[in-house]
Amino acid sequence: MPRKYIEKILNARVYDVAVESPLEPAKRLSARTGNRVLLKREDLQPVFSFKLRGAYNKITRLSQEALERGIIAASAGNHAQGVALAASRRGVRATIVMPKTTPAIKVEAVRALGGRAVLFGDAYDEASRHAAKLVQAKGLTYIPPFDDPDIIAGQGTVGMELLRQHQDGIHAIFVPVGGGGLIAGISAFVKSLRPDIKVIGVEPEDAASMHAALAAGRRVTLDQVGLFADGVAVRQVGKETFRVCRRTVDEVVLVSTDEICAAIKDIFDDTRSIAEPAGALAVAGIKKYVERERIEGQVLIGIVSGANLNFDRLRHVAERAELGEQREALLAVTIPERPGSFREFCQAIGKRNVTEFNYRYADDQKAQIFVGLELREGRGEKETLVAHLRSLHYPVVDMTDNEMAKLHVRFMVGGHAPGIENEILYRFQFPERPGALLKFLTRMGHRWNISLFHYRNHGADYGRILAGVQVPPAERGRFQEYLDDLGYPYCCEDGNPAYQLFLAGEAGQAS
Repeated sequence: MPRKYIEKILNARVYDVAVESPLEPAKRLSARTGNRVLLKREDLQPVFSFKLRGAYNKITRLSQEALERGIIAASAGNHAQGVALAASRRGVRATIVMPKTTPAIKVEAVRALGGRAVLFGDAYDEASRHAAKLVQAKGLTYIPPFDDPDIIAGQGTVGMELLRQHQDGIHAIFVPVGGGGLIAGISAFVKSLRPDIKVIGVEPEDAASMHAALAAGRRVTLDQVGLFADGVAVRQVGKETFRVCRRTVDEVVLVSTDEICAAIKDIFDDTRSIAEPAGALAVAGIKKYVERERIEGQVLIGIVSGANLNFDRLRHVAERAELGEQREALLAVTIPERPGSFREFCQAIGKRNVTEFNYRYADDQKAQIFVGLELREGRGEKETLVAHLRSLHYPVVDMTDNEMAKLHVRFMVGGHAPGIENEILYRFQFPERPGALLKFLTRMGHRWNISLFHYRNHGADYGRILAGVQVPPAERGRFQEYLDDLGYPYCCEDGNPAYQLFLAGEAGQAS
């Protein structure tokens, strides 16, 4: 089966718009991992992503009649820009349906490339359905983002190039996975010519649609996907891409948000370029694979697939990179509320760089502190430190992997509210657009008192809220109806130790 793609890839029309991206050594990452790491720099394409390869190849295969009617695509980012540029080069009218939550930089890029941007819906699925309606109404030709043989063949030219650029031994090629077009094209080509080379996909833990499909032996639809790596936030992989991948892909590695942030920093350290979260997946996967397999002296290639990153998101990336690199520990520690106790605690942690130290008076017996500490030797050092503090009778809770603590609590420590009753705590995610926050508050109305509220804009296309609400037990059913009607992803955090230690009232702590 993969061999049928060899001819399609060799004859793909991509170089009217795409460049043969360089395969560059990552010297620092190579030294740290003990392997030779090479980066395939698709972030250097004219639209800062590999996506224009498949889009252009698909458009060149259309009939003249289809081209004259115009083309349409649905996308929240890189595919949109690829289609817009490809259409412009071919003199074709292009309509791109984009969710209203799409960052302005990507909408403006589509328009600058000559595409007509239509904003519809809050998510890709809604935009895609609207594009399908326009296909029927106006006779436009749909350019799919990944699930099409011509799209797959165009993306497969990445694999063709890297085998030509590095003809010696390769242990593995790591490829970001969203809908599967890129990895299907690369794996089809590589496995036909060099079956000894491993092709390994990399997905975020919260958007693992290919990993789930390969495990189940069939395509599955995820209930929801995380939006941090928006370039690969796909609930279901393509039918054709899955058919190719289940026969050619060796495995899919899953990585966390913090590990992605650390990989963005790794790429910056080696190239002085800033990859988008999806674009850094391969590097995060390389690091995870090396740690798991304990390999040394091997050639590992990572596809840096894109660099369309909103500048505002760098704040979030910078905050999380050290955690992903296991260079920082976040700890909740209880110390006595008496003079000299801070000094004693600092003596206990030794000559470590303190990255964060948050405290607020709670009572005259004990103090809860939230402290960030730099680590020089990774996870093992953290475990040693925690054991040391506990040996000195300090109660310690490790918050390094606690999502609520990292997103919210570290910025609002000390919110205990004596005497508060019937408080429940929820974390919400909602589309970051005008009116979303008002919708949240309006639907809650005057039925329940908001006792805690934390919102922080991370410069992404979605926002996060942490809310404490006083809801008597008799009204919990109505409150659940409100949550379901609201339609935003949510998570109850009543039992979260970060809440119990730093925010809960006396009744919440007792429970």
